Amino acid sequence: MRQPSQQHRYVPGISCQGCIGKIRRTIQQHDDEAEVSGLPASKQLSVKTQLDATTLDGLLAEAGYPPTARDSAPDHEATSTEVGATLPSSRRPDDSGQDSSGTTALRRLSLSGMTCASCVRTIQNALATTPGVDSADVNFGTHTAHVQGSATTEQLVASVEAVGYGAEPIADLSQAESTREDNQARDYRRHLRNSALSLGLGIPLMVGMFFFHPEPDGIGRLFWLVVSALALGILAGPGRHFFTSAWKAFIHHQANMDTLVALGTGTAWLYSMAVVLLADYLPAAAQGIYFEASAMIIGLILLGQAMELKARGRTSDALKRLLDLQSKTARVIRQGEEYDIAIDDVQAGDHIRVRPGERLPVDGDVLEGQSHVDESMLTGEPVAVAKQPHDEVSAGTVNGKGSLVYAATRVGTDTRLGQITEQVAHAQNSRPPIGELADKVSSFFVPAVMIIAVLTALIWFNVGTEPQVIHMLVTATTVLIIACPCALGLATPISTMIGVGKAAEHGVLIRSGEALQTASRLTTLIVDKTGTLTEGKPRVTDAHYSSSDERGTLADVAALERGSEHPLANALLEYAQVQGVAPTVVHDFNSLTGRGVMATSAKGDTLRLGNAALLDEAGVELGDSVEIARSLEQQARTVIYFARNDRLEAVFGISDPLRSDTKAAIERLRLDGLRIVMLTGDNRHTAAAIAASVGVDDFRAGLLPEDKHAEIERLQREGEIVGMVGDGINDAPALAQANVGFAIGQGTDVAIESAGITLMRNSLHGIADAIEISQATLTNIKQNLWGAFGYNSLCIPIAAGALYPLTGTLLSPMIAGAAMSLSSVTVVTNASRLRWFHSSRQEGASQTTHPETQEADA
Repeated sequence: MRQPSQQHRYVPGISCQGCIGKIRRTIQQHDDEAEVSGLPASKQLSVKTQLDATTLDGLLAEAGYPPTARDSAPDHEATSTEVGATLPSSRRPDDSGQDSSGTTALRRLSLSGMTCASCVRTIQNALATTPGVDSADVNFGTHTAHVQGSATTEQLVASVEAVGYGAEPIADLSQAESTREDNQARDYRRHLRNSALSLGLGIPLMVGMFFFHPEPDGIGRLFWLVVSALALGILAGPGRHFFTSAWKAFIHHQANMDTLVALGTGTAWLYSMAVVLLADYLPAAAQGIYFEASAMIIGLILLGQAMELKARGRTSDALKRLLDLQSKTARVIRQGEEYDIAIDDVQAGDHIRVRPGERLPVDGDVLEGQSHVDESMLTGEPVAVAKQPHDEVSAGTVNGKGSLVYAATRVGTDTRLGQITEQVAHAQNSRPPIGELADKVSSFFVPAVMIIAVLTALIWFNVGTEPQVIHMLVTATTVLIIACPCALGLATPISTMIGVGKAAEHGVLIRSGEALQTASRLTTLIVDKTGTLTEGKPRVTDAHYSSSDERGTLADVAALERGSEHPLANALLEYAQVQGVAPTVVHDFNSLTGRGVMATSAKGDTLRLGNAALLDEAGVELGDSVEIARSLEQQARTVIYFARNDRLEAVFGISDPLRSDTKAAIERLRLDGLRIVMLTGDNRHTAAAIAASVGVDDFRAGLLPEDKHAEIERLQREGEIVGMVGDGINDAPALAQANVGFAIGQGTDVAIESAGITLMRNSLHGIADAIEISQATLTNIKQNLWGAFGYNSLCIPIAAGALYPLTGTLLSPMIAGAAMSLSSVTVVTNASRLRWFHSSRQEGASQTTHPETQEADA
């Protein structure tokens, strides 16, 4: 018999795990031991089979998923344990940033020159209108852009540069984070140095004005010319980027924060210079000189930006910790020799040795050795998991005392750790719908401020008190300086980054900003039973046979369940294995959604295995088994019937124990204000027993997948904001229909793909964590937005002189510069409070563990 080999194909037609399932069923009709897995995102298919390459390609085409010939891996004759067997690496985009199949891909860009929310909108519009771009997200917090589409990297960089900003491509997340840290550290040092230069000149000048303020004539004029040259040096040196950025924005018909700063400081310097040169022609009341103000404003703004960069430095701690879990090298075995190679050079199929205490570099299947692996970074479980041949292992986990050799199955960003990291990065870069408010305001904010400054100047010049010209200059400059929309641009992305990162630390992966926002408003949570409230590891507890050939009956049952993906199938298969019964051969297998399975035996008998509805449809009499079933259901057992032709031959009782923390999690969710409804395909008696034991508010039993979908639609029509949690393929439609879908991380890939939030740990406490984190994040965003809007709404009238009639003084442009910088620092500092978020469960545990603290606080 031909030995199984691992074969890889690039299949453009696969788009989800449903496609993988269809391919798997087609192949297993010809090789029932075949193992089929795939990565829809990269169009990769991996098949371990006895079939040769030609037969496999033919079956893929028959299933409707023909592979691309030049990407088909050669058919290796080696067995899966042959040391040194290597396979081609995953398909990667070419240097242009577009893979040769012409499909869309994700591009990352590191951006430079952004200073406020207006810059974000300008770059976003430029990228969004680039031919071939499907979507573009620009993040002011990280100064990066994520672009989805077929446009090349060169096109994207050109589009950004065309509107006056800089961009460079980022190959992967590690490079992105490294680039961000390097740029941030460089900018922090530059801003601090330039601020010191500016304030080093501005402060002595400002202090000197109190002791020596000569008239701008004769010797005094020479003094002021020297001061003007020094101030011009500050504007042309430390403040140069404000003017160059403002000019770029101007020639591209844009306006941003730098426009306001350049106009304000430039106007102050030019006016002061005019006073020095034309003092003889100006009235004494108009001879105000503000060289020191220009230098001080530049210095204070740069100091504020340095403080902002320092405060932003830890906003992506969660992403950095995930990236730190990724090994930099791997020890591969090729042709009997072991080599340490870069992680990027590891290929699917490589055999990798992991020594005691080392972190696993990629995902794979164990070939040799035994050990215990710490998987707490994925599951949250502190107890190491035993690993032996044929077990799966994941990148980022830590090997114990044993040595392992395993075959790489997923590498690079295709590993589970890589996908988690990508999802966190994508979610951190996305924006909740509430952020659109800031986008809309920023689109007209800077031009509006410029108009307000002009109107302020005109009002003071025409109806203001003496000296009108000085008051006009001070108020217009102050309005320009104080109204910078930096805080507005930071309000949403900084909170989103920290909130998504905090969720990841709690084992909750949020797919998008929209899911983050909607989760904070949920009113009803729909829960599945099997694998959600229960452990998802059912076992057969009761077996009643009406046939004399019990082993033959069980062998047919095992044959039927071998082709099923339902969690109960594993329970029956394991039961048959324990009884020492091997599956028979069946054909014409058919899965009947929500009812069961049926097939034809080798003898031509029609076999049916499923619930009572399946047998009712076929006209099979249940007879005395009705009482048996009722007794089992009262014990919270799921009842499965087996019939041959039109005769019932067996009844099985299957128990799936509740998760140990289900009841506590349900109570916590109810305290968070959610109504809990259980929807299950199980019978009513079993569902009622489960519902009563965990305390759900309502339940529906005997539902098909489409019934769950319809129930969610009904609740939404009644005005409920619905969350749905599930783990199986049959939950995917309901997960997609819900306002927010929560997928159990250990569930099926198709369920995870359909959900907005994924729970890496199999506990409903993760949902409560997700909801509490989203509520805290949205509250924080609203605080930032109100603070930013409130700051500008309050400060612009004050800067324009609204308090002059009461106080007789105007706001100094220097104070305006300091206030503008501090507004950004305040927003970042407020967002950083999310890093100290504690869920209600953690707080409860803390109070339980430290009652003396609670008493002290009281």
